[in-house]
Amino acid sequence: MTPPAAGFGTRIVSTGSFVPEKVVTNFDLAEIMDTSDEWIQKRTGIRQRHISDQSKGEGTVSLAINAAVDAFEKSGLAPEDIDLIICATCTQEMTCPSVACRISERLGTKKAAAFDLAAACSGFLYGLNFAETLIRCGRYRTALIVGADAMSTVMDYTDRSVSILFGDASGSVVVTRDDDPARGCQYQLMGADGVGWEALYMPRREVDIPEHDRDNPIKLGMLRMNGREVFKFAVKKFQEVIEETMEQSGHSIDDLSLMICHQSNLRIIESAREKLGIEEGKVYVNIDRVGNSSAGSIGLCLDELNRAGRINEGDLVLFVAFGGGMTWASSLWRV
Repeated sequence: MTPPAAGFGTRIVSTGSFVPEKVVTNFDLAEIMDTSDEWIQKRTGIRQRHISDQSKGEGTVSLAINAAVDAFEKSGLAPEDIDLIICATCTQEMTCPSVACRISERLGTKKAAAFDLAAACSGFLYGLNFAETLIRCGRYRTALIVGADAMSTVMDYTDRSVSILFGDASGSVVVTRDDDPARGCQYQLMGADGVGWEALYMPRREVDIPEHDRDNPIKLGMLRMNGREVFKFAVKKFQEVIEETMEQSGHSIDDLSLMICHQSNLRIIESAREKLGIEEGKVYVNIDRVGNSSAGSIGLCLDELNRAGRINEGDLVLFVAFGGGMTWASSLWRV
């Protein structure tokens, strides 16, 4: 078995999450576009999604702060105990200041390093892996990682090809140093292939739109996606990432207590589960209730499982995600 990197171990202290109150069902979408509940569920597994009420000032910052406060208050830590804040998001309301700095303001951390990270739906795992490594090597002691995306703010609801998939949510985790080096992340993997960027992107200027996508009816500034290409990439990459993570860590699929994967599309999740022979009960799914919430999805799943008492000390938990860029990541934890 490949041991974790030398140094300290890491421990998950607490988790948190937040979803907006407003719910949009498939039936609601059918009233404003050419679609139906049956059509959406068959292709995605989604029944509803939560979206921010922008008239009330809700958005990525409020999502992130609510999830951060939830995890922070459960941790029992003081503001000065937090050394590092990472917020993964692709829907920043302002590029400066970062969402992470707004979290710092709310928590009163004063001296903690704080920055945003953009890796689309892989962002939460990028942030978790980065923070875990810094803690393990002794550079930092305690980190707060937040994944938050208000995807409704970048949806063109006149077009069904993308807008049926996404919702708004946030998830968070507090990770700290542990004296047992065998505890925490057993293996992590992160990667990207920029050649595939055109399959999932948000152009702000006309010049950013590739020639072949000029006739795309989706409005400028909104998310554009080549669903067929993303689906093919995701099905293949999910399986590859899971297999490599388990092989390199020296564990088998049967050793897993849980697999928490990015809630992209139920068909993608089920395809990977079936091909790898993972028991259905070991793969958590909430996409039917919240849709694809990008960087918010894995942290939200983790918190829901934690609150339900389904994560126990010593469990082997695999996190896996893919996202725009194209990016991918995994993180295998002995919690």
